[in-house]
This record gives sequence, structure tokens and C-alpha cells, in this order.
Amino acid sequence: MYHFYIISKGGGSALIPACKHAHVEVVAALLSDKNFPVDHINRLGWTGLLEAIILGNGSAAHVQVVKMLIAAGANVNIADKDGVSPLAHAKRKGQTAIANLLQQAGAK
Repeated sequence: MYHFYIISKGGGSALIPACKHAHVEVVAALLSDKNFPVDHINRLGWTGLLEAIILGNGSAAHVQVVKMLIAAGANVNIADKDGVSPLAHAKRKGQTAIANLLQQAGAK
């Protein structure tokens, strides 16, 4: 079986906008491939996890996406290009449920 991943002109994979928009079913489908690059970083310096937090609204669907990313082995400590961690972004945005998930997963 061949695996390939289409990268957009912004340097992102399909996972990144799916996380941003909390498309739970799409995230689940992409993460069902254990070889999918869950920590892919786009040209903005963001992973799917960062997009879910920075551009998300902390909704139940975004919380679910973060849970799925953590379960798939996402590195919860990959910071953005300015060195701001996912946990710091979640706290700044008042996303308490997401911040708690990140801390439980070892985020700093």
C-alpha cells in the first residue's frame, strides 16, 4: 500500500484545516491511518493541534479534536514559530477543557 499526503500551497496537510474547523469525522478518517503525519507543521509554524486551539473556539467539537490528536500521539509541546506552546495558547484563550487535556498529556 502506498501512502501519500497532499500538501497545500500554504504547506499544510488536510488535517490542519480539519482541526481548525473541528471537522471531527474528517480528523477521525485522517488519523485512522497510523502513518499520517499528525505533527506536520505548515508555513505559519502551526500543527493541527495549534490550529484547533488558536483558530478554534473551544467548542465541544474542538475539545473532541484535541482528544483525538492526543490519542493519535500528537506532540503537545510543539510550540508555534514564536515559541508559544499549545498550553499557553489554550490558557490565553480561556479554553479550560483543552488546557486540562493538554496538561494531562504532559504539556508544559
